[in-house]
Amino acid sequence: MQLCKSERSFLRIFLKIDLFICQIKYFIVILQPKMSGARYDRDDLQEALRVLRSGGIIVYPTDTVWGIGCDATNAEAVARLYALKEREDSKSMLVLLDSPAKLNYYITDIPDTAWALLEAASPQPYPEGKEDDENTIKPLTIIYPGARNLAPNLIAEDGSIGIRITSEPFSKALCEQLRHPIVSTSANISGHPTAHFYHEIEQAVLDRADYVCRFRRDDETPAEPSSIIKLNNNGTFEIIRA
Repeated sequence: MQLCKSERSFLRIFLKIDLFICQIKYFIVILQPKMSGARYDRDDLQEALRVLRSGGIIVYPTDTVWGIGCDATNAEAVARLYALKEREDSKSMLVLLDSPAKLNYYITDIPDTAWALLEAASPQPYPEGKEDDENTIKPLTIIYPGARNLAPNLIAEDGSIGIRITSEPFSKALCEQLRHPIVSTSANISGHPTAHFYHEIEQAVLDRADYVCRFRRDDETPAEPSSIIKLNNNGTFEIIRA
């Protein structure tokens, strides 16, 4: 099923409204610092990359909440991540990519619906004089059928995988320079509360990781997990999480 122009517009409005509701929960969203222009430390990035390339696990900031990650093509690293999370390996984890252009390498056949969804969920040019945050929409994770070229223990039993295209500077740079997708799962033990900010991450998670990134540790900009939409083989989709 392809999305027409009106449907794409509706999805963008839906994601914007959902993001706004998440921000309202914190009451002080207008007082939070903007992090879009924040610069990360290159040494911080390079150490995170070194750990990922060696099969290690990092705790890092993402375009949503703080996450735990590893190289999504390394089965041993993925197994260690499941163990750190104390999570059953039958529950697949999503991955981050830095560009939609790389999707074809990891998904066998991408339905046209996916491109329409990605277009609807991507930042659009905004009129001169408007603020960046007026053009912000909630990040979108799409679950695709036919996953390939990823760690087998990362792919769901039905052959699907959840992928999100990140525009957050640090996680985007990690994906670009690692040249592999990165696992992104919330920085908490399975069943425990999600860590929205760095100071909420359990010490057990920090102790078990091989590297804890320094970037955005002081950032308390409101953030929530992404919306999730699952694509079916026939091109139809269903909203898993608004």
